[in-house]
Amino acid sequence: MSHGWTGRRGPLVAECVALGLLLAVDIAWAVHAGVPTGLVSTTAFDLVPGQSTAVAVLALLRRRFPNRVLLLGCVVAALSLVGTGALVISAALGQPLPVQLGLTELLALALLVGSASRRLAPVPAGTVVVAGAVAMIAQALFRYGLGGLPAVPAAVVWGGAVAIGLLLRDADSRRRSALTEVRTGERLLLARELHDLVAHHITGVVVLAQAGRRVAPERAEVFGEIEQAGADALAAMRRLVGMLRTDGELGAAPSGLLDAVKQAVPPDATLTVQDGLDVLAVTPEAATTVHRVIMESVTNARRHAPQAREIDVDVRVDGDWLVVEVVNDGVRSAPAGDRGYGLVGMAERVDALGGSVLAGAAPGQRWRVSARLPLGRTV
Repeated sequence: MSHGWTGRRGPLVAECVALGLLLAVDIAWAVHAGVPTGLVSTTAFDLVPGQSTAVAVLALLRRRFPNRVLLLGCVVAALSLVGTGALVISAALGQPLPVQLGLTELLALALLVGSASRRLAPVPAGTVVVAGAVAMIAQALFRYGLGGLPAVPAAVVWGGAVAIGLLLRDADSRRRSALTEVRTGERLLLARELHDLVAHHITGVVVLAQAGRRVAPERAEVFGEIEQAGADALAAMRRLVGMLRTDGELGAAPSGLLDAVKQAVPPDATLTVQDGLDVLAVTPEAATTVHRVIMESVTNARRHAPQAREIDVDVRVDGDWLVVEVVNDGVRSAPAGDRGYGLVGMAERVDALGGSVLAGAAPGQRWRVSARLPLGRTV
């Protein structure tokens, strides 16, 4: 068995098996208990298999839609409370139902409570945790007819789900911190190498060009252009090193998404951003990736379309996705063959965050680069 299967599909398979077994036990118990008499109790009894199946499916859907854990948790808690309420109403009308186990609901609620504790912000997580507690305790108090005794194991299951979710949340935070430290060290090392190696050689070229102007005055214009090109290369290299450094010596990394976008867009380009982008919460990796996508796209536009008069940069939110589009004109023909490592590196960066990049010709002799990054983190 491969590591990918164990790390990604293993927990999903285990959840499917556990929920399937508990669903079979719930249905078998309901059939063994017999069909009650009375319209209200019969209707409530008929809802048991469908409700148990629904909560099991909703609990599994949290892996496919991690940004919808709040909604899924509240829906499952509401369904559980509706089922409990139906049992209470049927008993109050003198049509009591046989005892229903509800093990599927209990596990589904525990999974969603744990997932919310791990993934969501404090307020949404608290909402799901409280709703789950109410549903689980209500189920234990009103369904089994044993007084408050079943509430004890229900509370233990709820507390265990919260504890596991918080432990996983802390582990995720530690992993992200360790990854950030490693990346910071790599950036610092690369910055030093760039400064020590590249700057040394380019400075030598500039010195030789200055000497050439004195030795061959008739070629002063050519040597002047070489000197200027070297100086520009040094300035560009220092800006790149400033982005890589995080200690603030040579420059500062983008402090947020809007800051990353503004740093990457040149003065002669047109920038369009959606309202609220300055308060949009994204990971530092996403902000840096947006910065690189824009810079690489603008660089490619100037390289492959030197006659371009318009470079339009558009950053917006489309549902659960952050969309970055860079469009330039002046494209006489679509680049053929290998487009270089810039687009490949851009695609790798975006793909690492679960996004995608499309690049190609657009109507009106234009070239469009469109990157889509997920706003939520899949765990």
